[in-house]
Order: sequence, then C-alpha cells, then structure tokens
Amino acid sequence: MAEHGAHITTAAVVDDQPSIFEVVAQDSLMTAVRPALQHVVKVLAESNPAHYGFFWRWFDEIFTLLDLLLQQHYLSKTSASFSENFYGLKRIVTGDTHNFQRLASAGLPKKQLWKSIMFLVLLPYLKVKLEKLVSSLREEDEYSIHPPSSRWKQFYRAFLAAYPFVNMAWEGWFLVQQLRYILGKAQHHSPLLSLAGVRLGRLTAQDIQALEHKPAEASMMQKSARSVTEKIKSTLKKAMGGIALSLSTGLSVGVFFLQFLEWWYSSENQETIKSLTALPTPPPPVHLDYNSDSPLLPKMKTVCPLCRKTRA
Repeated sequence: MAEHGAHITTAAVVDDQPSIFEVVAQDSLMTAVRPALQHVVKVLAESNPAHYGFFWRWFDEIFTLLDLLLQQHYLSKTSASFSENFYGLKRIVTGDTHNFQRLASAGLPKKQLWKSIMFLVLLPYLKVKLEKLVSSLREEDEYSIHPPSSRWKQFYRAFLAAYPFVNMAWEGWFLVQQLRYILGKAQHHSPLLSLAGVRLGRLTAQDIQALEHKPAEASMMQKSARSVTEKIKSTLKKAMGGIALSLSTGLSVGVFFLQFLEWWYSSENQETIKSLTALPTPPPPVHLDYNSDSPLLPKMKTVCPLCRKTRA
C-alpha cells in the first residue's frame, strides 16, 4: 500500500528507532484530523440542524467510537495506530526478547493492545471533556451563577485555580520526555508509550511484505470456517474490518488533502500561488495605439469621442 512507503526514507539506518520529526509528525496527525472533522460537522449542523444536529451534539462520543474501531483494527492488524502506520512505524513490546522479532502483521499482545487503546482513545476523550468542563465552569464563575458563599463555588474556584498548574505539569512531563528522546536517553518520546509497555520502531521489509500478504490469508481462513458460531464471528469481524477499512481509506485521503492545503497556504509558496492564480495583465486601451489623426477619433475636438455628440 502507498502509505507504507510514503514516509519511509531510503537511507539505511542501523537502529530502527524513528527520529523525533517522525514521531512528532504522527502525533500531530490525529490532532489535526479531529478539529477538521469537527468543523465539517459544525457547518453541516448549522446548514441543516434537523438532520445533522445530532452529530454535532454527540460529536465527541461518535468520534471516539469511530476512533476506537479504527485504532483497534490497526493495532490488531499492523501493531500500530493509524497515524503510526501512516508514517511507516510500528509498536514493539519492550522488555520482551521473544516479541522483539514479532512481525507487525501479528498485531500487539492483548495486554499491550488494550493499554494502547486506553491511551490512544479513552484518554483524549477524557481530556476533551475536562477542557469543556473547565470552560463551562469559567463561564459560570464570570456570570456568578452560584451564590458567593456556596461550597460548590469554592470548590470549582479552587479547581480552576489548580487546573493550569496541573496542565502545565502534564505538558512539561511530555516535553521532558521528548528532550530525553532527542538526546538518546530514552526509548520513548511519550510517557504514554512507556506506560503501555511499547516503543516505536520502523517497519522492516519483512513487515511490509507480511502486511501485504495478510488480506489473502484472512480470506482463506474465512472460507475454512464451517460452524454457525464461526460464521457469525467471521461475519462480524468482516463487518468491523470493513468499517475500519472505510474509515482508514477516508482518513488517508483526508490527510493527504490536509497536507496539500497546508502546503498550498504555507508562506513559502505564496509567490508560486500568486503566479499560478493571478490574472494576466490587461492590455492598454485600444485608442492609445492610434495617432491623433486616426479615423477612430473625431476630427473636431468639440465632438465627444464616445457618444459622437457635440460638447455643450
């Protein structure tokens, strides 16, 4: 597939550990997809609230459910999240020499898989809900909805005062981990990977070959299922896989489109854009190409050259 080789460099490397630019790029991928989809849903909901208002009201839950299906599919099929697989990366179980040579097509072990899903899907959902709660409490505090002496107001004022420091400590934890990763002092650029018991590595040629042959093997296994239970399980897995594949294809196209828009509107390409989109310079007026004795101009200066009537 194209995404397996789109971001893999051709330079030979001794270590399979990706660079800081690769890991930061894959981290920012899903971060950019969420607000883009949210804006699309908002526009649809404003244009037709009766049909699309539901998706706007429950956007966080719907997005989390779709993200769960997508990430579970990729983690179990490619040992990587969608963004990691897009950049040619995989998750390798740490502290286990038996799983070090594990191919990406084998998927993550169940323990690391569910930990990864929790940090990839559940944690961002809780963070979004917490930010919305903080925003709502700040609005209540500004308009003084609760009495000044109420315990609830004292509690959420203390919460609002402590939240910036907690958030700063959280972001600082990630920043320190990235600095340690750049200096070669850590195997993980994110503490969440360490908590999940995995690290990131590049896809090898064997991994890519195994991923390309896996769909054919899966279809052969589905044909061999004969019992009713196995057929039901196979049908459900096929349906879930189809949904995840549709999401993957749509996101892949959307990501390429977002990258194109980012390049198109970047400051470095403004001169190129102007040269491509600017209208040609209009030619000079036709009457300037003729001399004063041109037949297009009236002989008498008292006659208007436009309406051909005598000036008053």
